[in-house]
Amino acid sequence: MFENLISPFVEFEFMRRALVGSIALSMAGAPVGVFLMLRRMSLTGDAMAHAILPGAAIGYLLAGLSLGAMTAGGLIAGIVVALASGAVARFTALREDATLAAFYLISLALGVTIVSLRGSNVDLLHLLFGSVLALDDATLLLLAAISTLTLFIFALLYRPLVMETLDPGFLASVSGAGAPTQLIFLCLVVLNLVGGFHALGTLLAVGIMMLPAAAARLWVADVTLAIAIAMGIGIVASYLGLVISYKAGVPSGPVIILVCGGIYLLSLLFGRSSGLIRLLRPRWHLEA
Repeated sequence: MFENLISPFVEFEFMRRALVGSIALSMAGAPVGVFLMLRRMSLTGDAMAHAILPGAAIGYLLAGLSLGAMTAGGLIAGIVVALASGAVARFTALREDATLAAFYLISLALGVTIVSLRGSNVDLLHLLFGSVLALDDATLLLLAAISTLTLFIFALLYRPLVMETLDPGFLASVSGAGAPTQLIFLCLVVLNLVGGFHALGTLLAVGIMMLPAAAARLWVADVTLAIAIAMGIGIVASYLGLVISYKAGVPSGPVIILVCGGIYLLSLLFGRSSGLIRLLRPRWHLEA
């Protein structure tokens, strides 16, 4: 048992780094994912994950696999796409989902093209799928800083964010905090996607946010409990995914997301709040 579950992290530093980075992503991504789900913006997160690719690709084109250049490029690109899609939806007949879909496709194609100008297929795979087993000290510090900042801001803005999510009309009637809260939340989404990009790539970064959040929602209806459960699911999935990938000799990032997906499917069946088995079970009269 020790050899299978503990030994890889005792023997190999890169496994310990991958676990620490994955835990940081899980802790920061859980509240972001829960609120994305509650705001019916789950696919928005996926679109934003691809929106950072051109900026990261330009950073790669200018400075190679530089953490600072790719992070700055991804942040700028993500924020630009978020603001641009909102403006297009506001001033044209297009809905926001159609606008995000358009920017998502443009961003993905542009990013792949930019990387192809200088890099190899290995570089492209690194950008698309990440390399969680190759996290260095600088990347771990970046992930830890993003996680700390995210949790700190959520602690400060938790109540207005919950109100803006569940009843934006009420928040607008009693306070002018709605628009700033929305903007800060979108910035946190972009920031966490950029962090996830370094470990899991643009195609999988949103998975560590949304799958644990969706699984947690199937167990509880309370927002705070859902965030805590989503954190736990993300951490457990990261640990199991790294162990399974080490033993099976397959890429770690996709396996971590597959474990998250497996937990989601189990929650879909057995979830206490709205799992399929609970919904199909005959209930007594007036039973909640």
